[in-house]
Amino acid sequence: MKQIKLFSLLGAIVCFTSCQENEDNKAERNMKYMTIEQPVAKKKADTLVEHDNKRIDNYFWMRLSDEQKNAESPDAQTQDVLDYLNAENAYTDKAMKHTDSLQHILYEEITSKIKEDEESLPYNFNGYTYYTRYEKGSDYALYCRKKIGSEEEEIYINAPELAKGKSYFGLGSSTFSVNNEILAYAVDTISRRQYTAHFKDVKNGTMLADKLDNTSGSYVWANDNKTLFYIAKDSQTLRNNKIYKHVLGTPQSEDELVFEETDETFNCFIGKSKSRDYMFIYSSQTVSTEVRFLDANTPNADWQIIQPRERDLKYSVDHYGDHFYIRTNADGAENYKLVKTPIDNTSMDNWEDVITHRDDAFFQGFELFKNHLVISERKDGLRTLRVKKWDGSDDHYIEFNDPAYAAYMSANLDFDTELFRYYYTSLTTPGTTYDYNMSTKEQTQLKQVEVVGDFDPGNYESKRFFVSARDGEQVPVSLVHKKGLILNENTPLLLYAYGSYGSSMDPTFNISRLSLLDRGFVYAIAHIRGGQEMGYNWYENGKLLNKKNTFTDFIDVGKYLVAEKYTSKDHLYAYGGSAGGLLMGAILNMEPQLWNGVVAAVPFVDVISTMWDETIPLTTFEFDEWGNPKNKEYYDYMLSYSPYDNVEAKEYPNLLVTTGYWDSQVQYWEPAKWVAKLRELKTDDNLLILDCDMESGHGGASGRFKRYKKTALNYAFLLDLEGITE
Repeated sequence: MKQIKLFSLLGAIVCFTSCQENEDNKAERNMKYMTIEQPVAKKKADTLVEHDNKRIDNYFWMRLSDEQKNAESPDAQTQDVLDYLNAENAYTDKAMKHTDSLQHILYEEITSKIKEDEESLPYNFNGYTYYTRYEKGSDYALYCRKKIGSEEEEIYINAPELAKGKSYFGLGSSTFSVNNEILAYAVDTISRRQYTAHFKDVKNGTMLADKLDNTSGSYVWANDNKTLFYIAKDSQTLRNNKIYKHVLGTPQSEDELVFEETDETFNCFIGKSKSRDYMFIYSSQTVSTEVRFLDANTPNADWQIIQPRERDLKYSVDHYGDHFYIRTNADGAENYKLVKTPIDNTSMDNWEDVITHRDDAFFQGFELFKNHLVISERKDGLRTLRVKKWDGSDDHYIEFNDPAYAAYMSANLDFDTELFRYYYTSLTTPGTTYDYNMSTKEQTQLKQVEVVGDFDPGNYESKRFFVSARDGEQVPVSLVHKKGLILNENTPLLLYAYGSYGSSMDPTFNISRLSLLDRGFVYAIAHIRGGQEMGYNWYENGKLLNKKNTFTDFIDVGKYLVAEKYTSKDHLYAYGGSAGGLLMGAILNMEPQLWNGVVAAVPFVDVISTMWDETIPLTTFEFDEWGNPKNKEYYDYMLSYSPYDNVEAKEYPNLLVTTGYWDSQVQYWEPAKWVAKLRELKTDDNLLILDCDMESGHGGASGRFKRYKKTALNYAFLLDLEGITE
């Protein structure tokens, strides 16, 4: 007993000494930040009255209209906003100045691992082999093709040339007419995902006069080689709401409106079947889908509805032979099932089960072949690929060995083949593409993403386990670190999650992440509710009036990692972006002392004000995700967790917030207001910085390498908090 007590005493002394050193280092570091003058945003009280509640927003004035942002000369309000954002950027530059060398090292290190003259794996389609390739020193790809059997390369999109002189350049989809002669491609030079369609005659390399403005960036050719269907956006809300038919050689003003989605809670999309025989118009919202179809050989005919929209009915369609094959949640199939229906009789009464619903597997997608059907499922939170013969003689899963991994269907454009192409990756395995023989079960590795340098996957190890949430649900966690790393209270750990829209965050490889792992960080993904890792019910229990499960799941995983001594509160960090930035804002208000630092990228933090205003992009068709605050029950619930509305006078951890001035997904003013309010109310001396990219939008900077400047900033922020300088 005495010996045990002695060891306990020694442990307590070591712990006290270590904690005291951490506190001393923290105080010294914070004093350095406090000597820099912090921006102070103007306060102008706007009174917002909703239901029986009054909110005072001192920073509502930061919201600018698109007209103000695009004006040649800024008005007084615009100038005030620009002055504030520039002041925040200047403060960030000063506060992080001592990490300039580290940021440079990180940027060079990350980009040096990326093969500069990279070439994508080619695929065959409609008589051509397609691929992209980068030339050394280029931020943008060359889009190329060769006639099958020929070695003569045709560069059909020279993105480096198109991007010259532009501060932002985003390429949307590109698609050829069926006869391979006319190319349509989409360009966005603002970063608001409003694309202009351009047309190129590839026979002689000349551009056509045709140009389509304000499109979604996706196009579908009819089989007559002259008719193209496209989506137009609402100019204010950016909702995809109209489908037009364009005939080559005619001005956009003469394009025929073939469909308009008048329900503001729906978006519309277009696509084409794998067989290329049918075109589809999708009207979709969170809980409902309606699909129209048209024979691609008769572009002037009328579009037909497959199944009229119903609340809580979702479906997607492909074509094979005399049937449409439909993935759907009909008849209570919450994890989805596969049905087929005759092309000439498509209503639900004629739907026949092909793959029945399962409680233990979430049916994510399918690929049709002449002799086989491939099904993408998710079981116990992991993706699986199931191969089934149409005649029922074989039904098996492709085997994978990593504890945490992801496997995706790749380009499979041919019906009559025994080869199925898929993409595999894990936390330790770079993305690898295989051709899998569905009959012999043999597979061939075609390409693995090259990590330049001395990378060895054997130097890293991953694991997967479950954490009990406070209500008893089991939350999957995927984790990776350098092999041999001793995990204890002094180990820095970065915890990531998203948890919204049913988007599952798979445990995939990331080249830039190596820079954290090689410096002793652990990286973990919490597969929290709001995604669909554990099935559709996992999503249902993380949205609307269950949204707080997303936040408490993340917190409970963080607490588990601390309790099990993977790390400690002094070395635990959190990262999330967009809706994952909402997660960051919520956990900061709910459990601020659990984290030493947080990175919130383009965070959705002003929930009530954004969801109340139906003129803001993405609002109306997200009511079934977050709720409509004009319904008091949803208003009260959203108000209880909205990060901006719940900022208090208390201590917060170190925080880096990023945004883009041209962001159309989460407008810049949300993070800007949030930072201003945090500066006003927080009682600590911890670092709070806002990095606003004045040239980009939601996805950050364009270009292959430029984006890693932001990655280097994020990593330098985390490493600096750990006292790691190189």
